[in-house]
Amino acid sequence: MSADLKKESGVEIRAAYLVAEDLKVAASLLYQAYHDDPVFLEIFDGDSIDYEQRLRTSIREELGAFWHAKQPIVGLYLGETMVGVACLNKSDEGVSSGRFWHWRLKMLLGAGYFSTKQMIEKEDIILSSVPMETFHMLAFIAIHPLHQQHGFGRYLMAAVTTILEEHPDSEGVAVFATTERYQTFFTDVGYQLITNVTVGNVSGSLMVNYRE
Repeated sequence: MSADLKKESGVEIRAAYLVAEDLKVAASLLYQAYHDDPVFLEIFDGDSIDYEQRLRTSIREELGAFWHAKQPIVGLYLGETMVGVACLNKSDEGVSSGRFWHWRLKMLLGAGYFSTKQMIEKEDIILSSVPMETFHMLAFIAIHPLHQQHGFGRYLMAAVTTILEEHPDSEGVAVFATTERYQTFFTDVGYQLITNVTVGNVSGSLMVNYRE
């Protein structure tokens, strides 16, 4: 997928699937976006001295798992600069809680056994609550801090909708929103609240955008 969306001050805004060389930049964007996410603060113990290292490891390995499973990772570019990224997972293929062993081994070494176990349990709880058989899960989404509040999130979600159109068997896209800000954003772009889900001590909103 490569789609021109608009021009911002004469600079082209486009969405495209990531290439391997973009993964490091994508990991950096996701790290900034999820540094203070309630779920990750709990899973990786936000008060611990190695919290940031374990979060970085998790995000890097998550991206690697998506990449190797050929799941959609789309970047939003302002000119040649990546300003946003979204990672999706199709429910009937690729990445799931039964991830391949090399991913689990890397996670155990980098994030620890307990954190790896919690990550897998988190996925199982959320996926089991989705009221669809075949769907896409929006696992990660990020916009660079300097480009937030300028409509780039909507451009990125338009790209997510394009991905859905490329998979006619998918019933829609689900997302687990852990903060009020994200819940408001997804409501504004057409997602419906399905139920509240609790992961550990953190509650969030499971939201769905059904195929039209």
